Amino acid sequence: MNETERMKNDMVKELALLLIMKDSSLSMKEALTMVFNSETYQKVLEDRTRLYYQSPGYVFSFLENELRTGKMG
Repeated sequence: MNETERMKNDMVKELALLLIMKDSSLSMKEALTMVFNSETYQKVLEDRTRLYYQSPGYVFSFLENELRTGKMG
């Protein structure tokens, strides 16, 4: 695994943890499923967006908006 892939994986983990912090009734599996099924996750995977270089809080704001409205932003 290269550094970029590790950064992407770390971002996914951080996003799931932030979801759990916001809603303690979520399991890690549920939180990860929410992340994996999001457009935000697809954008994190895209090298051109470089979202994996951003802070988890910043990327989480996109995920929160997407979960609330059905659209990333």
